[in-house]
Amino acid sequence: MSDLKDRIYEVSKEMQLSNVATITEDGKPWVRYVMGKADRDLVFRFCTYLGSRKVSQIRKNPNVQVTLGVTSLETAKNWLQVQGIAEVSTEKSERESFWTDDLQNYFSGPEDPDYSVIIIRPSKIELGTMGNMTPETWEPGG
Repeated sequence: MSDLKDRIYEVSKEMQLSNVATITEDGKPWVRYVMGKADRDLVFRFCTYLGSRKVSQIRKNPNVQVTLGVTSLETAKNWLQVQGIAEVSTEKSERESFWTDDLQNYFSGPEDPDYSVIIIRPSKIELGTMGNMTPETWEPGG
């Protein structure tokens, strides 16, 4: 794993509050908070209700933008801007691997028919660092 990819993973590996932007039916951006994280391959995931607006928006236009990394203004060092293609998964393996007991407030379990996982495969990730106005860019295969 490259140094830049390692640093991106360090910022994104823990479950955290993130902003996800999708495109509405009338072509406008729509941003909302989700709790998500990335795996070692820098594939990002969060869960949502299968009947949510974001699911229908992703199915119509899978292009998304994710912003994350600042969990506290006192300790903020890095942030990420992620452009990617999202897909909606109801695969048993995805639902089980993303499941945590914290989700019991929203879903009855990983078998809940309303529970889905959004998978975002990035096309570009920018790693911003406090004090540096030019972010570093990572692209898959680059």
